[in-house]
Amino acid sequence: MSTLVASAAVPVGTPTPARRRRFGLLRALLSNRKAVVGLVIFLVFAVMAIAPRLFTSVQDPHKYAYEPYLGPSGAHLLGTTSHGEDIFAQLVYGTRQSLLIALIAGFFATVLSVLIGVSAAYLGGIADDLLSLVTNVFLILPTFPLIIILSEYAGNGNLTVVLIVLVATGWSYGANQLRAQTLSLRNREFLEAARVRGERRSYIIVFEVLPTMTSLIVANFLGAALYSVLTAAGLQFLGLGDNNSISWGWMLHWAQSQSALQSGIPLWEIAPGVCVALLGVSFALLNYAFDEISNPALRPVRRRRAERTSSQAA
Repeated sequence: MSTLVASAAVPVGTPTPARRRRFGLLRALLSNRKAVVGLVIFLVFAVMAIAPRLFTSVQDPHKYAYEPYLGPSGAHLLGTTSHGEDIFAQLVYGTRQSLLIALIAGFFATVLSVLIGVSAAYLGGIADDLLSLVTNVFLILPTFPLIIILSEYAGNGNLTVVLIVLVATGWSYGANQLRAQTLSLRNREFLEAARVRGERRSYIIVFEVLPTMTSLIVANFLGAALYSVLTAAGLQFLGLGDNNSISWGWMLHWAQSQSALQSGIPLWEIAPGVCVALLGVSFALLNYAFDEISNPALRPVRRRRAERTSSQAA
């Protein structure tokens, strides 16, 4: 009988709290202009990386198949290089490596930030002192010169080297933020209740601490991805990395070495620079959007007024 009453009280198809939270986050993202613009830019680049043949019929962007120094036309949207390569085809095929570097380096840098920052704050004592010391050392190091030195001594010609260098130099700022946030949560009542229940430290960190910092972790990932995009492009522009690969950074390197601006083919240098900037803008806009969603004080005044009006009407 009680089962029948409960089933009658909860209509069929009523969303669960978890589903409501997911749909609430989705609605918040779609109602945020920054998030929508950032997602659109990111999705365009993602489709280019996954299926480049949808955008160009060129199968081998390295092939010197055309007349050099051609201007933009229907056959070659951005013209050709000094060697007769199609610039637009290189731009499309170069999206994959640039996007992979951003996502992979951003992901592992965020994982390292979470492991070191949260563990240091929650464990405390000597562990906190040692991990904080390591974090502070990496924070004060001159990052870009260190990246150049590490890339040079680790050896060029390998994308893995670039990724390891980006992760090794991109985790410290996020770890410092996550440590500060965890310190503010360490003595909260829900964590004390978990300790009283006898939960393990690993369980408390994974299932009690981390869910409360989801927005900060996402923001750290987007910031690390933005750092990786710009830094990798800078490294490749300087000639560090696999010079047989295709990426926006390497397009900038070869365009500069061939004096593209002076040779009458400025799009060879401008186009990849614009793409690097747009991908960076995408991550930055998504970062700002998550900040606004997680912190109502950062939302635009008009939206806050509309939300108050709708809540009062309800």
